[in-house]
Amino acid sequence: MQIGDVFIKGGSPGHAVIVVNMAVNAQTGEKLFLLAQSYMPAQEIQILKNPMNPELSPWYSTTFTGPLYTPEWTFQKSHLKRF
Repeated sequence: MQIGDVFIKGGSPGHAVIVVNMAVNAQTGEKLFLLAQSYMPAQEIQILKNPMNPELSPWYSTTFTGPLYTPEWTFQKSHLKRF
């Protein structure tokens, strides 16, 4: 995973969220990432909270297992794409 990668969920409606920043926890070595989204028309961007880990929020861990839960959408690791 790197900054600029996108989780894309197809469908009608579909949705996408973008990895906008990454960091490494100096104490644990864990890699973290921040997600952002917008809606149509894209007039503003929102940083997403991490509903599964409020203490880590708004950061997400790259070691998540199973679905990636955001406040409104759920993604799978297979939804992560790079252009």
